[in-house]
Amino acid sequence: MALPLYDPDDQLMATSSQPSSTSSFAPLIAIVDALNVILASLVAHWLRFGFADMSAKFEVLTGGTALLLVFVLTITGVYDSWRGRRLPPLLKRYTFSLLLTVAVLMAFLVFTKTAIEFSRLWLIYLVALTWLGGTLYRCGYHFYLKRLRSAGKNLRSVLVITSDHHHAKVLFDEREMQQSGYRLVHHVHASEIERWAHSGQVIEELSKYSVDEVWLDLPLSMGRFIKDIVYALRHVTVDIRFFPDFEDIQLLNHKVSSILGHYAIDISCSPMRGFNRTLKRCEDLVLGILICALVTPVCLAIALLIKFSSPGPVLFKQYRNGQDGRRFKVYKFRSMTVHQEANGTVTQAKPDDPRLTRLGAFLRRTSLDELPQFFNVVQGRMSIVGPRPHALIHNEYYMDLIESYMWRHKVKPGITGLAQIRGYRGLTDTLEKMERRVECDLEYINNWSLWLDLKIITLTVFSIFHNRNAF
Repeated sequence: MALPLYDPDDQLMATSSQPSSTSSFAPLIAIVDALNVILASLVAHWLRFGFADMSAKFEVLTGGTALLLVFVLTITGVYDSWRGRRLPPLLKRYTFSLLLTVAVLMAFLVFTKTAIEFSRLWLIYLVALTWLGGTLYRCGYHFYLKRLRSAGKNLRSVLVITSDHHHAKVLFDEREMQQSGYRLVHHVHASEIERWAHSGQVIEELSKYSVDEVWLDLPLSMGRFIKDIVYALRHVTVDIRFFPDFEDIQLLNHKVSSILGHYAIDISCSPMRGFNRTLKRCEDLVLGILICALVTPVCLAIALLIKFSSPGPVLFKQYRNGQDGRRFKVYKFRSMTVHQEANGTVTQAKPDDPRLTRLGAFLRRTSLDELPQFFNVVQGRMSIVGPRPHALIHNEYYMDLIESYMWRHKVKPGITGLAQIRGYRGLTDTLEKMERRVECDLEYINNWSLWLDLKIITLTVFSIFHNRNAF
């Protein structure tokens, strides 16, 4: 299994050139971005006040916003080359940069005590129209490049050095490469490069194919040959990129990092570090406190019903593994009669489980038994969205049966998650069901974003009363 050919957020490792370079069209795109802000400001002024003739203070703020946006887009890499990059991550980075610009702008207006001088509705229109304009022309430019490259123009020629020609053909889809700005001109076996080097024919052979880049598609077991191959190519000025073949190694949140001046390929790392961790915690606090305030009356009513309908405690508490495997107590409303499990066993509830109380069956079917877990969220032990926490004995059982099972604990467990909205919730009476759930959990960790969390939360609300597999 190799690293993805197109990784939009992480730069590919390069040995003879910078992994990412600024697009030759960057100055033109920057000018278009600035003009887009000015046009958006005029339209916003017309929408708010009924005329487009702005006063001096609006003109100054518009010009400052345009320059600030271009500056932020530059430092966040939005003007880097689009070659080999997909559209959604490009738009996501543009959106993030625009929001960062808005945050800086708002902070400036507050600190200078000038916010009151500008219409809030005008500012909302300005931001919305700027985002719409920037997104639309980026989509148009992206599809223009795609059509241009499909016609065989604006391409960089690539020679792939591999230990298996068939593997290289599978990894590098020629049609996708061409649409992304590359043309695969030849495959060469690693031993052939060494032969070229010994005979002094490297430059002649590469010139024959007019190669712009050389890609090393080699397994890690051939690591000792990579230095020799790069040395053999020392007299050519083509870009050289290394695509490590990880064969069957499971990757989690993989990327290339620079640590102590050295390249490191992250094989299994949590995305919840630094800014992402802070953003995730803010999301949980804001939504968790809000939801706790809204559901407290419901929780009190459920607690009274449980207390008067069957003997035993209101809450069911059980230890689960949290982030990094740390144990914590998870809270749920008790939905079963009080009973004693045999040592070392945890029997999962079934729809017709005789241990369920009548109220408990309803609570599980509607997921209302999960409401106390929002207090786990506020405490910081859980997240609203994340892999569901399993019983400790289930972790011990499945960790040896499912590859990378314990990687689910790289992030905080959640009340809902990607597996839940796809139907892999409740009873896992077969190994295949648990495998599908784990696959969804790892996919969530690999693709985490604030927008994905909000999407999962929204879909969860709509699916609760439609999904009967709630046990």
